[in-house]
Amino acid sequence: MNDSSYRVGVLGATGAVGSTILEILAERKFPASEVVPFASERSAGKNVAFGDREISCVVPGDDTIQGIDILISSAGGSISAEWAPKFVEAGAVVVDNTSYWRMHEDVPLVVAEVNPEAAEKHKGIIANPNCTTMVMMLVVAPIHREAGLERLILSSYQAVSGTGQKAIEELTRQAGEVLADDPVSDPAVYPHQIAFNVIPQVETFKDGDDYTTEERKVMAETRKILGLGEEVKISATCARVPVFTGHSESLNIETREDLSPDRAREILAEAENVIVVDNPAAGEYPTALDAAGRDETLVGRIRRDPGQARTLNLWLAGDNLRKGAATNAVQVAELLVENDWI
Repeated sequence: MNDSSYRVGVLGATGAVGSTILEILAERKFPASEVVPFASERSAGKNVAFGDREISCVVPGDDTIQGIDILISSAGGSISAEWAPKFVEAGAVVVDNTSYWRMHEDVPLVVAEVNPEAAEKHKGIIANPNCTTMVMMLVVAPIHREAGLERLILSSYQAVSGTGQKAIEELTRQAGEVLADDPVSDPAVYPHQIAFNVIPQVETFKDGDDYTTEERKVMAETRKILGLGEEVKISATCARVPVFTGHSESLNIETREDLSPDRAREILAEAENVIVVDNPAAGEYPTALDAAGRDETLVGRIRRDPGQARTLNLWLAGDNLRKGAATNAVQVAELLVENDWI
């Protein structure tokens, strides 16, 4: 990596993803001369962990954003819409983790292992994909390169940390109430009780659309990252499950060229940041708990679909806070440094 040091900002530093970004910047020894955690006014001066020390949060403003070389943003779409252009104008390259910029035509949507070259084309802002898209992309992209995608059906089982800290607290509180045989408090984050339940809704339904905004994101982002047209059929169903960390996904993949399960295992075993865990008779397959705390996507249950030609079923799991969000953002920042794309 380039030996130069950079002033790195983290917008949304007190959130679940923001704190993970700080953790990974320190863990990967990113060449930062200074890391500046940006947060809202209510968190001004609050200390957040960075490696073995603590650093104080700063409120973004005309003066405080000056001199930032790279900003990693994870503070919500409306905040990113307002502040990302201001950071760019002040001289920073922004790696954005919100949904706001992903589908802008002039903003590259980058998975470090899949389409790193897209980052070079940035005009100040690079988008990080949705965590559900990200976790599966490490598996889908190698299969697409080998045999070509014809159709993709995705079902996701998503951890509450994807919603944020308040969702984690809601699951914790409700689970405690259920186990204590106490009345369960009304849900505030989700439309239904999440403890000991599965909710077939992630994010919201827009008027006249039977698919949620999360499902629409996954379908559209997959096309953008892989450069797929409408001739490739994609469908998604996203559910929220009572898991703290780790998204699990079931994929049904039809390819143009026939791909055997054995060949798929070979391809995926060679893919960057993918680990094949596929001995189901011995109870060896990906689980959310196994994926938590890792940057790799775990994949297994690789088998033919008995009712559809040239089609495989797979099961995968990945950490939605790390590779699903924070790690990829840091990897993209590393691409900028390594290739002098700043």
